[in-house]
Amino acid sequence: MRGRVLYGVAFIAAVAVGHMATILAAPQVIMHIAMRRLSGDGESVNVFRFADRTTAASRQIVRPSPDLAYASCVYDLSAGPILVDVPPSPNKGYVSVSVFAANTDNVAVMDSLRSPDGIRFILQKEGGLVHPVELPVIYTPTERGIILDRRLAPTQKEFDLADKARRDDRCAPVG
Repeated sequence: MRGRVLYGVAFIAAVAVGHMATILAAPQVIMHIAMRRLSGDGESVNVFRFADRTTAASRQIVRPSPDLAYASCVYDLSAGPILVDVPPSPNKGYVSVSVFAANTDNVAVMDSLRSPDGIRFILQKEGGLVHPVELPVIYTPTERGIILDRRLAPTQKEFDLADKARRDDRCAPVG
């Protein structure tokens, strides 16, 4: 009887430890894989990359919408803050920019409804010195992460217009 209780307690402890390890590790592992894929195995960091028009076969982003034109920037703040500049789409097309930390936290969301002339900000790690510019500063808890630009583009014509606009996206060190 005592052996069964001991095995039961050991099993419950192992499940609890495994559960906690999964909860703590999964976000970092997921973002590491996403950052590696979106940056071309680390070759494109602090620069926007542009996804082709979404089809049923598209899987760079989980369940991408065929009505959106995507651009992503894997950022690295180890050398200091970066300037993010996302111009508006033509004809006041909808634009949404999200900043994700390396632990999957959604740090910030901005859109063209509140910023119709484009979205521009400084991104820096929490606790860092604010760069002396007159732009909003967004603080992230991690040095690395992903910035995602999504533009409404339900037709090929609108995709082409959004694609042209997003090619001017910037995600680069300040200076």
